[in-house]
Amino acid sequence: MARTRHHQAGYVFRKGANWYVRYREDVQLENGSIARVQKCRKLAEARGKYQAKGAVKDLAIEFLRQLSDGTLKAESTMSLNRFIENVYLPYVSEQRRRSTYRGYKNVWQRYIKPDGEIALRDFKTLEGEQMLQAIARREDLNRKTLAHIKHLLSGVFRYALRLGMLNSQNPMRDVEIPKARPVGETYAYSLEEEARTLALLPEPAATVVATAAFTGVRKGELRALAWENYNGSEIRVMKSMWRNHLEEPKRPKSKGTIPVIAPLRILLERHWVRCGRPDRGFIFSNERHEPMNLEAMASDVIRPVLQNEKLPWYGWHAFRRGLATNLHRLGVSDRVIQEILRHANVTTTMNIYVKMVSADAVIAMKALEAICATTVQPEILKKLVSDLEASHGKSQCQKQLGELAERGGFEPPVGVLAPTTV
Repeated sequence: MARTRHHQAGYVFRKGANWYVRYREDVQLENGSIARVQKCRKLAEARGKYQAKGAVKDLAIEFLRQLSDGTLKAESTMSLNRFIENVYLPYVSEQRRRSTYRGYKNVWQRYIKPDGEIALRDFKTLEGEQMLQAIARREDLNRKTLAHIKHLLSGVFRYALRLGMLNSQNPMRDVEIPKARPVGETYAYSLEEEARTLALLPEPAATVVATAAFTGVRKGELRALAWENYNGSEIRVMKSMWRNHLEEPKRPKSKGTIPVIAPLRILLERHWVRCGRPDRGFIFSNERHEPMNLEAMASDVIRPVLQNEKLPWYGWHAFRRGLATNLHRLGVSDRVIQEILRHANVTTTMNIYVKMVSADAVIAMKALEAICATTVQPEILKKLVSDLEASHGKSQCQKQLGELAERGGFEPPVGVLAPTTV
């Protein structure tokens, strides 16, 4: 049932150096009900052209007109904090990934909430500028983080507009990000660094790192890789793991198939045997058959090994950037790299050539495989020979490497070929 609109003139009065108007309006209470209350609002400072009472009456009339004609709604009196907590975040929880919801909630609680008691309808572009500036002053943030805060606030007001709670433009649209420290340089592993790292790491860390380096999957996708989605030549990215929650990948375009190059195929084959030749389940799992904790692996296994060799650890995402960089070094086009990494910003041209891109992705990964044959593969094979000889003896080592060579498409050491070719 529509609420009755009340036409009112209000009461204009001066107090100290300012002019005010007293009026009544519908507001939304904490329990969600609507009540009509008396309120007071500052109109202008009593100076210049607003010295006389008659001069400010037009300001009062314009403001009260918005109350009378429904431009200002009772729901718009809700504070920014209450709207985010009770309306926007529940919407995000239902519509977005769990990790997205958690990230938005953390940004709100840490950065926005201290200044978020302002009513939605009173939040203008000026308030947006002032809020970002205040955050930048009290927090040591880079421009990228401030941009994320602006993006969240913009989404909040877009949702309020879609709900009909506001009848103005998005106040964050013209807000500029304040001056802040630049974003730090990110790192991309080279093939040479990846080869050295693989030679140093024990299993299963070596296979996990190789999979990250030669597929470019994100950390959550790496944890969620499954044996049923791997056929020996391709691996399909279907899910992502955030903490203990299995969910959809970052974007719909993130689902896709990635060609598996020979060096990685060798390691995955050995890992599959160690796992008992499963046909289903997570490729990288713990003793409870749950996705492996990659942060624990990095801190407990990878970092100590690399620190002993005075090598830095740049995190899992550096392997994803490394794949893009290494493919670029081979002359692979940006369009094909985009397909392999399954980025979301797909253009019309990309959609037209989508059938061709999959074939191009295979060719690109074959080129990477060729360069790995001289850079990465010797290190993998050297380690493989050592492990096999230690566990099975020299003759069994030669037999297994010969079998891997037939399936994996790589050139085994001369010592393995000699007994079978002479």
